Amino acid sequence: MKRRAPSPQPRFSGRRHARAIFRAALAAADPAAAVTRYLERRNFDGYRHIYVLGAGKAGASMAHAAERVLGRQITAGLVNVKYGHTARLRRIELNQCGHPVPDQAGADGAARIAALASSAGPDDLVLSLISGGASALLPLPAEGITLAEKQDTTRRLLACGANIHEMNALRKHISRIKGGQLARLAAPAAVEALLLSDVIGDNLDVIGSGPTAPDDSTFAEVAGILDRYGIRGGIPAAVGDRIERGVRGEIAETPKPGDPLFTRVRNTVIGSNRLALDAAARAARSLGYRTLILSSQIQGETREIARMHAAIAREIVETGRPIQSPACIITGGETTVTLHGDGVGGRNQEFVLAAAIDLAGLDRVVVFSAGTDGSDGPTDAAGAIADGASLSRSPEARRFLDANDSYHYFQPLGDLVITGPTNTNVMDVRLILVGSAP
Repeated sequence: MKRRAPSPQPRFSGRRHARAIFRAALAAADPAAAVTRYLERRNFDGYRHIYVLGAGKAGASMAHAAERVLGRQITAGLVNVKYGHTARLRRIELNQCGHPVPDQAGADGAARIAALASSAGPDDLVLSLISGGASALLPLPAEGITLAEKQDTTRRLLACGANIHEMNALRKHISRIKGGQLARLAAPAAVEALLLSDVIGDNLDVIGSGPTAPDDSTFAEVAGILDRYGIRGGIPAAVGDRIERGVRGEIAETPKPGDPLFTRVRNTVIGSNRLALDAAARAARSLGYRTLILSSQIQGETREIARMHAAIAREIVETGRPIQSPACIITGGETTVTLHGDGVGGRNQEFVLAAAIDLAGLDRVVVFSAGTDGSDGPTDAAGAIADGASLSRSPEARRFLDANDSYHYFQPLGDLVITGPTNTNVMDVRLILVGSAP
């Protein structure tokens, strides 16, 4: 009797599956659907005027939904959006400007947004649409600080690896519109702020630097951040002088919890990283993976987070812990990159490259990371994808990683994740897929 040849193992489709899981996360983060659901449940007939104001990478999609629901009830509107993240609208103007480094177009738009908010009266409504990127897209410097000085300060803090909470504390205290100050400008009008969260923990005062939320951060806290990164002496003199005067109490603080101006202000989170990860998990399970969401609050140095993810993948392969293969590990949040080289990339591409180095030679493992906004650092990619064989295709990964040049490592391999503008932003989605053992 002839012996039957063993059936060939099915090909591991981790790369295709990772992209499908990410698409499911993006669909759950659709800001237009979230805005529509919220507005259709409310009655806005009692207001004399409705002004739609805001900023963020998802601003175009959110504004389009607001127009579709409210139509002629909208008196005027202006939303600052990132270049290329736009849509065709009739009643709300979209102003394209710079991100992550603010530019003059953003400052001009922010000044006009502030003026519109100030024009609202007690019988009016200011509908504020805020999404990821709003901090950089609302650059209205405080008195005595130029846009160039604000840009320089932002670059310095970004280069140090500061997290988004630290960045926003600084931004609020060198701004005329952030940290509850847009709500202050709009008072005594009613304010409805719809927030698409791109921050760890969905804190209202951190999303977009909290233009309509009470601000707990202080000038003293900002001074501590600058000292912690050792850059207080290197920032522009006007910025340093404002921080020091604020610490001494010579400049009024941003409005704090309990301020009466927030009596007519409602802030509502309509989309978040957690919701996107839940959708990713559902998609992974439908593809046959045992699935575990580790956390939506991952932050820290990108390379260290990548090594932790790679270690979990190896543990699954070798011991079946914390879950057995086929396995899908999902995390969210937003890591930071401390720049050492002069290459091109972003935190998601760097994450995948660092993880790929630790996963070299491991079969049936795929690592994926991408930003839900469709952009990763100053590149046209949202992130990247790799597997245990990636280094065999291009062995100089360590050199590219040392240069912070992950983009040019993945580009010739065809392993960049390029979505184009998604008109949403709920931070990042990271995936580790481990196929069944042969």
